[in-house]
Amino acid sequence: MSAVPFPGENIEVDVDDPRTVESKPIMTTTMPSIVDFDAELAKLTMFRGRTPGSTISDRMGSTARLADYRDGALLASKWAGKGHWEIHRGGDELVHIIEGAATLEIFHGSGSQSFALHAGMMAVTPQGTWHRFHSSEGVTLMTVTPFPGETIELDVDDPRTPERKAI
Repeated sequence: MSAVPFPGENIEVDVDDPRTVESKPIMTTTMPSIVDFDAELAKLTMFRGRTPGSTISDRMGSTARLADYRDGALLASKWAGKGHWEIHRGGDELVHIIEGAATLEIFHGSGSQSFALHAGMMAVTPQGTWHRFHSSEGVTLMTVTPFPGETIELDVDDPRTPERKAI
């Protein structure tokens, strides 16, 4: 019986016999990030009335940067309202709905499409896709967000038209 490699453990070198390729250990120079997720969520306050134009100071206390991750961050937030349009050209964004519900709206060439998400669901927003969230009752979510990104702090239907702000 031959072992099936775990995704990412494939040898990607053009050789006749993969057993001849020397495996190189992955070395790290930093310590792991350990996060007490429940404790961090307990520190957050629900920000009600979020709009695309809500400032960082408006959202103070409702969002936390939990850890650095690759070229971005692991974030948690609690809010109700409508978020701004955003795009991440450097990678996909992972979103996990912890409590409540939200609607994920994505924009593509022919218009927008919405997806209803509730607690326990996850969404992966593809790299280079304009997206935003709406939650009338409130949502607690965790994201793995790549940086840099761009945002539009206006309530518009088509995110391709207004001036963008780097995040």
